[in-house]
Amino acid sequence: MAEKAQPSRAVAIPHPDLMIDEKLADESQPYGTVDSSTEKLGSAERQAALQRAMDEDPGYPAFSRRGMKMLAMVLVICCCSGDSGFDSTVMSAINSMVQYQQYFGLSSAGSKTGILAAFIPTAYLPDKLGRRWCMFLGNMTLIIGAMITANATSSSMFIGGRFLTGLGCSTAATPAKSYLVEITAPNSRGRWLGLLNSFYYVGQLTASGMSVATGRYNSDLAWRLPIYIQAVPAAVNAFFVFFLPESPRWLYSWGHTEKATQILANLHSRDADVNSPLVRLEIEEIKENLSLNGADKRWWDFRTLFSTAAERYRMVLVAIVAIWGQLSGNGLVTYFLTVLLEQAGITSPDRQRVLNFVNSVTSMIGALTGTAIVDHVGRRKLLLISSVSCCIGMSIIAGLLSDITGKQMRATAGISFIYLFMVFFSFGWTPMQALYPAEVLAYESRSKGLACYNLIVQASSCINTFAMPVALERIAWKTYLIFVVFDILGVVVIYFLAVETKKLTLEELDAVFNAPRPRKYSTELFKAVKAQRQE
Repeated sequence: MAEKAQPSRAVAIPHPDLMIDEKLADESQPYGTVDSSTEKLGSAERQAALQRAMDEDPGYPAFSRRGMKMLAMVLVICCCSGDSGFDSTVMSAINSMVQYQQYFGLSSAGSKTGILAAFIPTAYLPDKLGRRWCMFLGNMTLIIGAMITANATSSSMFIGGRFLTGLGCSTAATPAKSYLVEITAPNSRGRWLGLLNSFYYVGQLTASGMSVATGRYNSDLAWRLPIYIQAVPAAVNAFFVFFLPESPRWLYSWGHTEKATQILANLHSRDADVNSPLVRLEIEEIKENLSLNGADKRWWDFRTLFSTAAERYRMVLVAIVAIWGQLSGNGLVTYFLTVLLEQAGITSPDRQRVLNFVNSVTSMIGALTGTAIVDHVGRRKLLLISSVSCCIGMSIIAGLLSDITGKQMRATAGISFIYLFMVFFSFGWTPMQALYPAEVLAYESRSKGLACYNLIVQASSCINTFAMPVALERIAWKTYLIFVVFDILGVVVIYFLAVETKKLTLEELDAVFNAPRPRKYSTELFKAVKAQRQE
């Protein structure tokens, strides 16, 4: 098991202030039998030790040479998210192009295929080959798919290219999340992972912005050119990814201890010192929680996702982010903005593409705002604020668009609130879609868990893809009321189940999930840590 608990003991760190009384619950105990007060004390002391280590070695300044190098590394990884944003938007954009419709004799085509085929590769390759190789192979597949699609002369060739594009997109995006969560420091992990998913909108902006211009061409280049450009972020990642260090946790799990330690020192220590208290503390925690013969070495072994109550709780949180990340009403806007605009009286394809571009801009602003504050506000609070705002926004949209016959100002106000809704959603959910699943999963189950996350996302997206057109046609504005109810349910689920992970190391989260009530325990842990720091 990845998270085999250790008996109560002290972990020696080469600094007199960094002795940690470690009292993790034994996994063999039934769920709910842990001594919560004792557990909380040990975890609070561990958090205090981590804070003292960070005070002694705060790492390099953000605007130093090493800080800029770290930013460049993150931007290379963010190209994998840009892939996804471009892929999901480019088909929505070219679907509205008369040039595309006339060439294939179609009115629309599916946004992407190949996602289900990516399940096994994304569950197996990141653990077997490493995070970097999986990103490389995924992006090379995407590039091949984009070239086939852009040069398609038949609908079957087009669909085949789209299959490879979707397969490559998903194969590259999954290890990107694992990689970033495993190389970033606890106090900046939220910011970097939030930036990763916010790059979805960079791809979306590029696709929708290009389509506004190319849609005015009087040739097939109108729809072919945006698909060619889709290969650019994938090519950037594929070219630079091997200049980046491999995940230190992946290296450690395969026995490369010294290399993993040096990479951690280079990434987290001010002086790149392997004997830094911070690096030693992180290595000790990794040593306790990683196994050289764990389930991550067996591609077929998914038992670790559900073998204990703690693991099942983790997967519940992963499913929550996957489901409400797609069915909060955002999918309705993302996939069917053109239909919504037509129902509001905006029928010009050119104006629809311009408004689609504006939606990408405002959504990205919301996502970057949430990314900037996630490490300060915390995960739970950000999700709750965003979800409550989505409830209110969707309710207003339903009210405004319930009767727009001959009421242009009311229709315009409804469209404005659709954009505002996407800002609310992007503020909380966009950063958390990359961050939360990756950090709540234990190392051994991370790749398989994220593969399952993608599977749940795509299953949820099927509801948007196949059910929403029928709902919009038959019940029109009442479709929004369905999402109002579902968003209210989401607020309740998040309040009672979502744990707080802010500034905890990935290994410290074991104590949270081994507690009888992980959500309550995680919030009380921060109170205990805060009180200890004030003493």
